[in-house]
Amino acid sequence: MNRHTAGEHLPARIDYKTAGPDFWKRYHVYRRLRQKEARPDDPIRPNYVEEKRLQHDSPFDFEYHYEIAKDGLLLSWFSGTTLKPGTPEYESSGHLFWADIYVRPDHRRQGIGSSWVPLIVELMDAHRNTKVGFNAEEAPGHAFLKSLGAEPKLVGAENRLKLANVDWKMVERWIEDGPKRSPQTKFEMYDGPLPEAMWEDFAPQLSTMLNTIPFESLDIGTIVVTPDHMRDLYEKLAISGERLHTILTREPDGTISSITDVSWDPNRPTILEQRFTGVRPDARGRGLGKWIKAAMLAHLHKLYPKAKWVATENAGSNKPMLAINMKLGFRQYRAGSEYQIGRDGLADQLKGLSAGRR
Repeated sequence: MNRHTAGEHLPARIDYKTAGPDFWKRYHVYRRLRQKEARPDDPIRPNYVEEKRLQHDSPFDFEYHYEIAKDGLLLSWFSGTTLKPGTPEYESSGHLFWADIYVRPDHRRQGIGSSWVPLIVELMDAHRNTKVGFNAEEAPGHAFLKSLGAEPKLVGAENRLKLANVDWKMVERWIEDGPKRSPQTKFEMYDGPLPEAMWEDFAPQLSTMLNTIPFESLDIGTIVVTPDHMRDLYEKLAISGERLHTILTREPDGTISSITDVSWDPNRPTILEQRFTGVRPDARGRGLGKWIKAAMLAHLHKLYPKAKWVATENAGSNKPMLAINMKLGFRQYRAGSEYQIGRDGLADQLKGLSAGRR
């Protein structure tokens, strides 16, 4: 499964840990080209940092990376992941394969993108996957996935908040209103990884909240976060020096009623990444979401004066969170959709592609 013929192009599997300088040279050209197309104004991590990040193995996923290169130029890139048997989410999500395909703009409409289909089907069969998912933001990506027969299952967007435009008086009001409306609720803030003694309690409660996120018709199975997932996350953040900040609230019985966490990367100092914000359904209607988001925003504004933006991703159907974000001043930056198609449907496309080449 190391090489597949795609016309004159020969995809080659890449192992980040053994890849040589020639690969990394063309890979960094590729990633800068891709970022210029998608997010041209964003800072990009230094090469050595990105290499270290990519060389971190996931203990939970099988990971595949392939390139199509010619004359020292990376023309197309493919990555795929699927869960390892025995991992916590495998029972509900082991049937899923997630794929990412990119073709250089000057090599599109030449059949390179569709040449990855045989490999995807082969990998899915090797792991007994029955459904594959993709993400698309640019028009060529949407068109390509629709041509494969994939259907959009979740419509979302990356929304951004310009810190210079924040109504800080409103933020202070939200912070003040929080304890007034929930006087028995305890507020906790953590800069850096959560203490390990908290992980056993925190992980399942985070899982519960994550599973309340509306994913529309996207099949993702059940989200399960464990202490091992938390350890792996902290290890990955440490590679690039990223700092994680978490705020949560607890009810008198110790139940966590709301969570928000944000990360800051010194290699991308102008952007704060809003990772997750959630409120337990039985604790909604008391302004907890506003309280923790406002408190986090005020805290990080002082901590990182160079930060200019807060970036977050939201499903279009997540109305409660979108309402809070819009009041803060978040606006859509990039729209995107998650697509899925069954293995058999993709195989049918493969037959059509093969027939068309005869």
